[in-house]
Formats: sequence, structure tokens, C-alpha cells
Amino acid sequence: MNYMSKTILVTGSSGLVGSAIQKISPLYDYKFIFSGTKDCDLTNYEKTNAYFNKERPDIVIHLAACVGGLYKNMNNKVQMFEQNLLINYNVLKCCHNIGVEQCICVLSTCIFPDKTTYPIDETMLHNGAPHCSNDAYAYAKRMMEVHCAAYNEQYGTNYSCIIPTNIYGPYDNFSLEDGHVIPSLIHKCYLAKQQGAPFEVRGTGAPIRQFIFSQDLAVLIMESIGRLKRENMIIAPDDEYSIKDVAIMIAQEYNYEDNIVFNSIYSDGQYKKTASNTKLLEMFPKFKFTPIEQGIRESVDFFKYNYSNPNCRK
Repeated sequence: MNYMSKTILVTGSSGLVGSAIQKISPLYDYKFIFSGTKDCDLTNYEKTNAYFNKERPDIVIHLAACVGGLYKNMNNKVQMFEQNLLINYNVLKCCHNIGVEQCICVLSTCIFPDKTTYPIDETMLHNGAPHCSNDAYAYAKRMMEVHCAAYNEQYGTNYSCIIPTNIYGPYDNFSLEDGHVIPSLIHKCYLAKQQGAPFEVRGTGAPIRQFIFSQDLAVLIMESIGRLKRENMIIAPDDEYSIKDVAIMIAQEYNYEDNIVFNSIYSDGQYKKTASNTKLLEMFPKFKFTPIEQGIRESVDFFKYNYSNPNCRK
């Protein structure tokens, strides 16, 4: 294969994972098109179709989504459901329209059933309802997996879904209300220290999660091109950490670990989502994940350096 002749379109390229792919893209012999909301409104089919016909990529890495943390999912269910349905429908249909050779879509482990056995694996995606805290988002993402499978079965396309655990890193959304747990806690601890106030963590801190550094995910996505064939794959490290563990690691980066308080009035969400990485390690047996302490340090440093940029805190 002459890779230089292949064009990769990355949707949602200004976000957390898209930015990580941009950073490593010079290492790969492809032509890249990095697409964000300013380039195309993916909720609009006519605009999306015109954009895909203009760019005509060979490969699509579909990252674009309406995303947020626990409380955004709980408080904006209609928005989370409708926007993600529209984005995913339009992207997959336009991939088919122009004959894309491979499409890699990104799901999330939060879409797995709430009532299940652990560890979760790729076969268990539709074995029950997701947790009520993010059911609207989860069902929209599940439908993308169904859509990919339907295209593969009927038209012989090569559409796959990767399912990463909680992603964090530079270029994240550090919003206090809408961000995922690590970036929102990084922001909250920064403000607490500035104000000399307690670093309050919503919930008990008991839930446990697997966290993946965005740079690791970017590498694994790129290395999956040409190797992932009409299949789903969970991307997760072995280690799990409680929210309390994460809060302490973040506070240590600010030398503020003696000022943490946990507010149990707030919901913890789903207690655990332990996901199997057996399939991933069969494909990439030598891959080394970034230690979470290093990833949090880089994320805190990025946030502090970019704090004056309002887009970092939106």
C-alpha cells in the first residue's frame, strides 16, 4: 500500500483526542485533513455530504461528538441524544456515499450495561440498559455501533468502533460543570488554591475507573489503521483508580492535598465500569501506557500554562 496516497479525515480534530492525533501526525505517511466545527456542521446532512465530497478521504477517524462529564449527561439528555444521533448518522452515511475504505469510530465504556458482570468485553455492549445517569448519550453512541455493523453486513464496508475508557490529557475541556472528572478537578483544585478554599470533590470519591492518556489513545488509533477489520475493540489500561485517588494525585501537583473534602450530597454515578483489554493486548502486546501520575502532571501543566485562554475553561 502506498500510504502517501491515502488521505485521513479526522472529525472533531480540535478536541482532546484530535489534538493528540495532530501532535503525532508527522510520524505517519498519510495526508491528514483535520476538521472541526468551523469546517463543517456535522449535524447538517447537506453540509456534511458536500464537505465529504469535496475532501474525498480514503480513511475517516470519527471523533466528533457532543460530550461532557457526569452532570452534563444528567442535565442535558435531549441535547446529548439528538446531536450525537445526527452527527453519527451523517458521518457514516457520507462515508458510504463516497466509498471510504476504513472508518474508525470512537465510543465510550459508559455505554455498556449498568447491570453486568466484570470485566466488560466487546461482546457485552447491548446486554442491558446503560446507567440512568448517561443513558441518552449511551444509546446514541450504541446506535453508531449498530449503524456500522449494518453497513458492514449489507455493503461489505470496513467500519469499526473503538471503545476507550475515561480519556484525559492536554486540550481537554476543563469546564467545572461540563468537563469529565480529571479536567474538571484540575480546574477546581487550581481555583481552590488560588482562593485558599477547600478543594471540594463532588460525591464520595469511591467510584473506580480506568483512565487513558489522550496521547496513548491517539497512537493506538493510528496503529489500528489497516489492522482493525469490521470489529469493535476496547482500549483500556490494566490499572483502576478511585476518584479519591485521582483527586489526591491532582492536589499533590498543586501541593494542596491536605485541603480535599468530599461532598456526598452529589451523585457518584456508576460505581465501576471495569473493561477487559484482552483483545487490545493481543493486537498490541508490547504497548506501554503512560503512568497516570505522569499524565496528570502533563495535564495540570497544560492547564496552568493555558489558563488565560477562555477556550481551555469553557
